[in-house]
Amino acid sequence: MPDEETVPLAGKLAGLTSSAIRDLLKLTAAADVISLAGGLPDAALMPGPRIAAAAESALRNPAVLQYTESPGWGPLRDVLAERESARSGRTVGIGEVFVTHGSQQALSLLAEVLLDPGALVVVEDPAYVGALQVFRAARARIVAVPLDNEGMRVDLLEELIAAGQRPAVVHTVSNFHNPGSVTMSPRRRRALAALAEKHRFWVIEDDPYGELWFDRPAPEPVATYSSAVIRLSSASKILAPTLRVGWMVAPERVCRAVELLKQGADLCGSALTQQIVTELLADTGWLDSHIDTVRTVYAARATALVGAVADQFGDRLRCSSAAGGMFVWAEFTDGTDTRELLPRALDAGVAFVPGQAFAVATPYPHAMRMCFTTAAPEVLAEAVARLARAVEPVAAAGQSAQL
Repeated sequence: MPDEETVPLAGKLAGLTSSAIRDLLKLTAAADVISLAGGLPDAALMPGPRIAAAAESALRNPAVLQYTESPGWGPLRDVLAERESARSGRTVGIGEVFVTHGSQQALSLLAEVLLDPGALVVVEDPAYVGALQVFRAARARIVAVPLDNEGMRVDLLEELIAAGQRPAVVHTVSNFHNPGSVTMSPRRRRALAALAEKHRFWVIEDDPYGELWFDRPAPEPVATYSSAVIRLSSASKILAPTLRVGWMVAPERVCRAVELLKQGADLCGSALTQQIVTELLADTGWLDSHIDTVRTVYAARATALVGAVADQFGDRLRCSSAAGGMFVWAEFTDGTDTRELLPRALDAGVAFVPGQAFAVATPYPHAMRMCFTTAAPEVLAEAVARLARAVEPVAAAGQSAQL
């Protein structure tokens, strides 16, 4: 029998790597490790009984056990069109709504529809790791534009274009950025949309966190200002990831192209979970109350994490503000290398994701991402105390090396 190792795989796999975050999660499974590494919503806040009741109701109809339409179950698309119309301030038709197996699948299908090998994709730096994986698999050429406190530096994107770089796609996580935590300002949203119109490129506005605001709602979507903007969102962060329901809002010709690829990928999504999500999203009174609860809990946890960092580290560790979402981005000002710190942190019983995992053009050796969603405030305080104990030997070693 021939050795299966000698049978070739596709050459395009050569440039792909596993998600460093997914690999890290395997190391943080120990019960004595407080993990700030994952990007997981809190399972205790997921509406399990309500999901179960909706599933029971849906299963009374035998049709729920059948295949559904490739673009998604019609009533769900109606509900999503209504929600997206309210969000964007324009009428969104059902033909512009396409339901996918999570918003990550939407991103993957869009990459196939919008990108030829070698096409230029502009991402934010630091970048959402899932987007990097998708664009690398599509064999795109990736260029990064940095973030600041107002989100993507659209002025630098404009300079890039003026220098002759013409993107096919610009990807942005516009609200409560993963990993950077920042939200794009309204003026930059308008500027990005205007650039897309002027230079004829697509913007993919990836927005899984937009409803997780704490003090005030996120600004109007970038998609409000241009039909060249494709919006992605998901039920994972407001309901439950296990439902695997995401969606895109895009021009109908894009949706028709995505449908062709969806049929080849998995035919359609789950009629059962799409009907469950329809019932929960359509019950707006219940949904608003549920999301308000999630926001309140997450806001308290974000405040606890940022406060604990300030108490333990002072100016040594600068934290982003947490106005929403699930993450805090922090950078050491004393030269501490977070890759070197991580093994000691794990020994001390706390985990985070080093900034290098999100790097495109800048290595972020002193940065880290911390997730606050799955731990109570007192547990987050203990996590930061453990981190402080782990930092001291690393900082001392760094100072010795400089002598």
